[in-house]
Amino acid sequence: MPSLNQALRAALLNRDRLLGELHAQGTDCYRLFHGSQEGAGGLTVDRYGPQLMVQSFHQSLSNDELMMVAEQCRAHLDLPLLLVYNDRSRSNSRVDRTDSVYQPEAAALEDMVGREWDLNYRVRGRHAGQDPLLFLDLRNARGWVKQHSAGKTVLNLFAYTCGVGLCAAAGGAQEVVNLDFAEGNLAVGKENGLLNPQLPAMQFVQSDYFPAIRQLAGLSISARRGQKLPHYPRLQQRQFDLVLLDPPAWAKSAFGTVDLLRDYQSLLKPAILATAEDGVLICCNNLAKVAMDDWREQVLRCADKLGRPVRQWQVLPPAADFPSHDGQPPLKTLILQF
Repeated sequence: MPSLNQALRAALLNRDRLLGELHAQGTDCYRLFHGSQEGAGGLTVDRYGPQLMVQSFHQSLSNDELMMVAEQCRAHLDLPLLLVYNDRSRSNSRVDRTDSVYQPEAAALEDMVGREWDLNYRVRGRHAGQDPLLFLDLRNARGWVKQHSAGKTVLNLFAYTCGVGLCAAAGGAQEVVNLDFAEGNLAVGKENGLLNPQLPAMQFVQSDYFPAIRQLAGLSISARRGQKLPHYPRLQQRQFDLVLLDPPAWAKSAFGTVDLLRDYQSLLKPAILATAEDGVLICCNNLAKVAMDDWREQVLRCADKLGRPVRQWQVLPPAADFPSHDGQPPLKTLILQF
């Protein structure tokens, strides 16, 4: 525990300047401790507005360790943050266990509101899914979209809870389309829209990625051998000024397989074709084992083969609350200008 205590104290002190900047820009959702890089692998501590979210992925915390983490974060921020601890080193972190360490106050599990880039987001300590409702390491990308979406048509692929779409709407986008397979994800995205009534309405499309993006790209849709295609929404072929592609590491459906390690191209090609000739495609890869340089070359080569060479590209790293000692953070983000 002393080593965790010291590591956490150092991490909080290292964030003082960043936290001042985030608070000034209207953000109270951020990572306070990134254990894999700051001395306690498999442990993360995040603030989501009034909530303190502690998650362990390799080894459970004792009650004393958890209380130390909570007390130190509350004292450093001078805030009575409501604690939720999800131990994901064991199965089903969504279920309370008998040990009091897993029993948050009732208030900590109520619906809350967190803020990022001066926008409101729904916060839930535990819900039907495993992950928090806002992925904090994508903050810089959401900020970039907010700054560069004025007057543009925006397509948010694998939209999850639609944070990118919300930022596009806040940035003055002409049209925002959020696409995700999960009805629950889009329901939270709609909540996020309602939490920001000053913004124009967004569109929501519930669909498997492959039939949706292939229709938008003007490509045919085929079933796996011997299988009948399930129902899917019909969409018209069209292109968007700004497209964000942020897929999960792996997923499989009747239409295809999402595999960021072995077959990023099958996701990327139709996304490029759905991007306007002078548009921007922001693509992400969250696999730690994939090196940025190798992946970037793969992406640029894929665009060249499609006859859509990239005129300019930019690497957008996560913010400083997600430190990376080797400069190779798990989340890699490329901004491609065609």
